[in-house]
Amino acid sequence: MSLLGRRGAPVDWLIVGLGNPGAEYAGTPHNVGFEAADRLAARWDFGKPKSKYRGLITEGRAGQPAIGLATLPIPRVAILLPQTYMNDSGRSVGPARGELKVEPDHIIVLHDEIDLPFGEVRARLGGGLAGHNGLKSIKAALGTADFHRVRIGVGRPDSTDPDKVAAYVLGKFRESKADVEALIDSAADAAMQLLS
Repeated sequence: MSLLGRRGAPVDWLIVGLGNPGAEYAGTPHNVGFEAADRLAARWDFGKPKSKYRGLITEGRAGQPAIGLATLPIPRVAILLPQTYMNDSGRSVGPARGELKVEPDHIIVLHDEIDLPFGEVRARLGGGLAGHNGLKSIKAALGTADFHRVRIGVGRPDSTDPDKVAAYVLGKFRESKADVEALIDSAADAAMQLLS
């Protein structure tokens, strides 16, 4: 399948930022997927998101053609922030994917990853879910794990105790604001590379 021009599809790609709704979760490692997706929407000057698919969604063209490359098509992208809470993200992604007619291999999920050191970002198609409940929910809704992930390293606490891990990802970042901003930029860059 070509990367662009799928007939009858409203968008070429669906980018999903994972997080939890509500001001109390802003600025936490668990919401770094929301932050990276917002960064992409700002870079591409997408409009204000609207409520749909149990989430907030905005769409537009992913950038401008480079000088001299104006004939290359620019992908049309929808950015979705599920408002279902992380563990039920599939309840938002499934309906969006269906109505937007996006194949799973044209979905990019941006999410926190405690098994990567803070600052490390990795992208891949498919693979294991590493116990991430948001990814499990999306796999269940799509019927496959063959979607792209941008794994955003937030590090982990010195404990495997589930309560301590939850407190870590739901607490505020311990790193500097500049380091967090650099991490968000790196994650947005990784998603942009997948589009090309």
